[in-house]
Amino acid sequence: MNPANEPSFRDSVDLMFNRAVALMDLPPGLEEKIRVCNATYTVRFGVRLRGRIHTFTGYRSVHSEHMEPVKGGIRYSTAVNQNEVEALAALMTYKCALVDAPFGGSKGGLCIDPRDYDEHELELITRRFAYELIKRDMINPAQNVPAPDMGTSEREMAWIADQYKRMNTTDINGVACVTGKPINAGGIQGRTEATGRGVQYALRAFFRDTQGLEKAGLKGGLEGKRVIIQGLGNVGYHAAKFLSEEDGCKITSIIERDGALHSADGLNVEAVHSWIGKHGTVKGYADAAFEADGAKMLEAECDILIPAALEGVINLSNAERVQAPLIIEAANGPVTAGADEVLRKKGTVIVPDMYANAGGVTVSYFEWVKNLSHIRFGRMQRRAEEARHQLVVDELERLSADKGLGWTLSPNFKEKYLRGAGELELVRSGLDDTMSTAYEAMSHVWHSRDDVDDLRTAAYLVSIGKVAESYRAKGL
Repeated sequence: MNPANEPSFRDSVDLMFNRAVALMDLPPGLEEKIRVCNATYTVRFGVRLRGRIHTFTGYRSVHSEHMEPVKGGIRYSTAVNQNEVEALAALMTYKCALVDAPFGGSKGGLCIDPRDYDEHELELITRRFAYELIKRDMINPAQNVPAPDMGTSEREMAWIADQYKRMNTTDINGVACVTGKPINAGGIQGRTEATGRGVQYALRAFFRDTQGLEKAGLKGGLEGKRVIIQGLGNVGYHAAKFLSEEDGCKITSIIERDGALHSADGLNVEAVHSWIGKHGTVKGYADAAFEADGAKMLEAECDILIPAALEGVINLSNAERVQAPLIIEAANGPVTAGADEVLRKKGTVIVPDMYANAGGVTVSYFEWVKNLSHIRFGRMQRRAEEARHQLVVDELERLSADKGLGWTLSPNFKEKYLRGAGELELVRSGLDDTMSTAYEAMSHVWHSRDDVDDLRTAAYLVSIGKVAESYRAKGL
């Protein structure tokens, strides 16, 4: 919980927005139009469970319709409230603009602890919530497209998509009403890993930025860098897995709600994830030291700190003691506005949430396009690509034989070169390109303007500028 003298998550988003627009030359009316939330729908509905009617409260907020459909996840949490949903919807607007996903910003939430209900009960609750939103066009492939968020997964998205199809039986694009679905229900390969993969690509982009590395006081590449992960859910798990397995990072600490694990030699991410899956806790894991007060590990020495769970975990009560020179916000709003100011003064570099966790909405965009086109990525061109590559390999081997050169192509090269790009490879390629391009836009502002001393302000400047141009194109 944030200290009492600190602004709320909603206020933090507004403060960061105001800090950026103060550096822009926007008409006051346009500035206000971009800042405010367009609409929030609150629904209270009943579901008969365990012999009686239970009433639930849910929200769907639309922050900006400068582009449609609007996009944003649905979270299930007892902490869900209107202010939080509206703040998250605003972040979605800026996030989509930053990575050039053609959506406005939206967000949804249901005030519920999903652990209190079995799967059948959750399906009844989800379908009723979806029904209430669908009949008001708050879920629609052309108007408002949800996705998974904290407490939800591809399972809930499949239920919502099926509910939409039941209510709109002739909508040929109905499966595009929601993203993050299972593969066999219209999903796309790489969506589950997308946000964590995006964090990895964001860090790779940062480590290619020599000026950024200098400002963070870091040298070299990702190999051997000590990383602390807070939250081993879907995002934290995939980010930790890819960084350790593919980039050579050492995951020195994993923080969960009931404590933290620490090992200077690096933790086995798969083993820890498996342990949590079996036991529901990090307690008892044998190959690491256990710290009961997990929040203390946010202040431990490391090279990269990745908060990947809740908002506000780094705040005025602990910001001064955070030692990481680089923080990458895999969660939404993990650093409060007050803490952000403290950290900036210390020289800490923060890769902001609106960029760092944009992998999810980027691949959701790919899934939406796939659903509207009604064809799997790679289906048309993959074999033709493989055939062209085979021609090159055959010609090289023929020339070698004719000229007696003795060339041989390694089997590993041939296997990789001859394999055409399938859906997963194309998704990862598109995500990598998106994250690289967005980082270049941010870092250009960061390094070229004397009045911009941090990546968050740079990200807001880029995204707000794009939203403003969209409104101007509409005649506003």
